[in-house]
Amino acid sequence: MASFSAHFEEKTGFDRIRGLLLERCFSPLGRKQVHAIGFSTDPERIRTLLNQGWEFCQILLGPDPFPGSGYFDPEDLFRELRIRGTYAEPEILIELQHSLETMEEVIRFMEKRDGGGELKFPWLARLTSGMEPERDLLRQLDRILDEKARVRSSASPALAEIRRSKASLEERANRRIEQILSLGKSQGWISQDTGLSLRGGRQVIPVAAAHKRRIRGFVHDQSATGQTVFLEPEEVFELNNQVHELELDERQEVVRILKAFADELRPAIPRLEAGYDMLAHMDAFRARARLALEMEAQKPRISDRPVIHWVRARHPLLYLAYKPQKKHVEPLDLDLDQENRILIISGPNAGGKSVCLKTCGLLQYMVQCGLLVPMTDYSEMGIFRSLFIDIGDEQSLENDLSTYSSHLLHMKFILEHCNDKSLFLIDEFGSGTEPRIGGAIAEALLEELNARKAFGLVTTHYANLKLMAGRQEGIQNGSMLFDTRHMRPLFRLKAGSPGSSFAFEIARTIGLPARVLDKAATFIGNQDLDFDKQLQDLEVKKLELEQKEKELRSAEAFLTEMIGKYEDLSRTLEGRKSDILQQSRQEARKILSDANRIIEKTIRDIKEAQASKEETRKAREALKAYREQQEADLKATEKKAPPPGGPVQLKAGRGPVRVGDTVRVSGQQTPGEVMEISGEQAVVSFGSIKFRTQLTKLEKLEAGQGHSRPTVSRTRLDFNINEKAAEYNPEADLRGLRVEEALSRLRLLVDDGILLGIKQVRILHGKGDGILRQAVRQYLQNVPEVQRFRDEHPDRGGAGITIADFR
Repeated sequence: MASFSAHFEEKTGFDRIRGLLLERCFSPLGRKQVHAIGFSTDPERIRTLLNQGWEFCQILLGPDPFPGSGYFDPEDLFRELRIRGTYAEPEILIELQHSLETMEEVIRFMEKRDGGGELKFPWLARLTSGMEPERDLLRQLDRILDEKARVRSSASPALAEIRRSKASLEERANRRIEQILSLGKSQGWISQDTGLSLRGGRQVIPVAAAHKRRIRGFVHDQSATGQTVFLEPEEVFELNNQVHELELDERQEVVRILKAFADELRPAIPRLEAGYDMLAHMDAFRARARLALEMEAQKPRISDRPVIHWVRARHPLLYLAYKPQKKHVEPLDLDLDQENRILIISGPNAGGKSVCLKTCGLLQYMVQCGLLVPMTDYSEMGIFRSLFIDIGDEQSLENDLSTYSSHLLHMKFILEHCNDKSLFLIDEFGSGTEPRIGGAIAEALLEELNARKAFGLVTTHYANLKLMAGRQEGIQNGSMLFDTRHMRPLFRLKAGSPGSSFAFEIARTIGLPARVLDKAATFIGNQDLDFDKQLQDLEVKKLELEQKEKELRSAEAFLTEMIGKYEDLSRTLEGRKSDILQQSRQEARKILSDANRIIEKTIRDIKEAQASKEETRKAREALKAYREQQEADLKATEKKAPPPGGPVQLKAGRGPVRVGDTVRVSGQQTPGEVMEISGEQAVVSFGSIKFRTQLTKLEKLEAGQGHSRPTVSRTRLDFNINEKAAEYNPEADLRGLRVEEALSRLRLLVDDGILLGIKQVRILHGKGDGILRQAVRQYLQNVPEVQRFRDEHPDRGGAGITIADFR
């Protein structure tokens, strides 16, 4: 059985989430469903609701509009029609007709299929499964009602005859009263600018009181001065009476028709109620999807067991409030599992501890109500059977409760209901009474909750609670980070270490006198003050070490990548060099052969021109000498060239390593330049990367065959990573490219991204037939450095864009 603390929704802000959903509903039907949203512990039901909400997000982002009108609530109508002999007025029936048309449109919308014949929205289609449009009722309504919500004359022969007779009498009455009005004007009884008036639903003639006896009829009214009377001629009066009798007959016939339709509608009410329940769910899911898109919510992975693995979770109300102001909401990364079930959060006041607590409670409650939540889609959310929260001040004058008594009552309730499938959230644990006693009681309560294997978040300033993480299995510390340089909170949660309250630093920043703070330090004792300072120092040093470790890993990865790429490029260039030389030799031979033919032809021409034999002999000898010289030069070039595929050789030299020498690290081939020597260590430069190592690991190099250093090495190692990072665009648009071209650009994007330490790239491939999307994802699957990839958020491109995260 699910349970949670009283006022849980108000304390976490879910009542405001419900209010936002109500504002986004189109009808009372949807609002009823939103009011009915409740906490669930059924994993399958939660998954179904999340999938249905996610599908509606795709509908709102898609090209096909979803029916947005005709969401009529028939509850009152059906309640009345269940009684025999009752009927509905045409104005209500026209709304019923429109809603039945909407129901048919929704059913047809959910029958849409993709190119493979599968339902486009299978989870939402469950709501319309087995439903058929109410075509018989729609035909009946169309036969009875016109577009102005009037019963058609064709609804029955009797009604048609009544209305024909009524129209004929009305025409005679109107024609006769117009004749009398014209006669009165011509005789001077009635003013020329006078027109017909209406009194009591009947047409009358305004006549001067002095001439009222000129016209036989009935006076219905007179003016305020009594100078004018409003008279209905006698013969017109008789015609109008007949019209009135026909109106009564018309009403009786209309009621008979409406009752006959009600008799046909009555047996269908149970079936129709299921259809209107479907419309109510659709309207509510539209509201859920609209709100989800506004808060950039996602569908996380749902686990049947209690677990919290949240990545970049945001408080939805805070995000919506900051969004128009373009303010940043610091995301929350949170991990609670069987090994670390309880997180004790410490840190400065106004540092975000309570917001972190409320974010956890609100998001967990939202997802167990089936709502999409603002966090990454690969986050994992477990299912808890009970949620408890103790936050804020609930003093009660009526019950004579203090703040601390109220907290103790909450603790009693939590202990009575808490188990290994519970999540508790306690703010300022142990506060409200004498600190040492409050801290001791809080420690005992936390031990009991831990013994029950419950999950929880606790905020505190008490040192004894922070120290529990080192003694108790299942409990871990967490801290809200604080910028000690600018003395401001960062609103960022970091698990693994306790936080300092920074009370003295904050007090000093706001200007409290130093003598007061010094005196306060003597009051609390050196032991407590040193503990707080050590927390600060440890956290600062830890952050510095993590940053240094990150920089070293990045530099090592970059250097390894640069060396590998250099060696590959060197082999490639050398191979091409051999090919070029071979091609040059072939071209040279061809040139010599062509030149020989040309000269022979010249000699032949000379001979034919009867040149002297001596001159011809001299020309032949000169040609032979030229050819022999060219062949000798070509052979000399071949001897000097390195063997095909052979790299430029750098061989180990002798003598001590000095600044400026070309060296390599033992076991490596990439050369570098010694920039600095300090004792037994040297700093070696590989282009823009500098590397410190032992002198004993370096081998001095001298260029073989007259080459001091390979040109290609300088070309690659002069690569400026800062310029490359500034020019790098983590987004590639592959739309319109062939698969080969697209994969070529994708390789460059991924290789450079990994080289520069980029965490994420966006690949725009469009939707289309999905061929390019499939090729992109197949490539990414085979890249070890790609940790995961997924569709972009629906609001920013959905399946048309792939997001790839690197390790």
